[in-house]
Amino acid sequence: MDAVRMNQLVTIRFTLRTQVAPDDVRKQPETETRFVFGVEEQAPSLEAALEGARPGHRFSVHVPAAEIYGERDTELIREIPKQGLVKQRLREGQYYRQMKKGSLVSFKVLEVRDDTVLVDFNEPLAGLSAFVEGEVTAVRPASDAEIAEARENHRMRKIGCG
Repeated sequence: MDAVRMNQLVTIRFTLRTQVAPDDVRKQPETETRFVFGVEEQAPSLEAALEGARPGHRFSVHVPAAEIYGERDTELIREIPKQGLVKQRLREGQYYRQMKKGSLVSFKVLEVRDDTVLVDFNEPLAGLSAFVEGEVTAVRPASDAEIAEARENHRMRKIGCG
């Protein structure tokens, strides 16, 4: 029976609970996923929990925010001038997006003031941590084609295409 290691095709069935704040925990439905271990990167905490595991292995792991979308950074909450922004799109609690000089500007509007706007440039899911509970359901050597496909999928996700 194969164990989880580099270039193994791993199938896990798991339940994910996400937590943005101490009183905001959300449970997702059970799901199943397959990936080539060591090629399609997973959160380091999850990889550590799976390495060496065999089918039937049950796991429970906390994945900190830093491994997912990053911690919330108070330095990314700023007051910016309203000038140049589309005022009709400035709604408190909503995300604002606009192309400026060939770049996408995106932020959450916290407060609309007379001449300025208090905004949050953090990733929308910054600060989110997760609890993953599940089971390894299958492990087998990945074929060369599966490894190549996994590398390409991972590359595309890294540049925001997946």
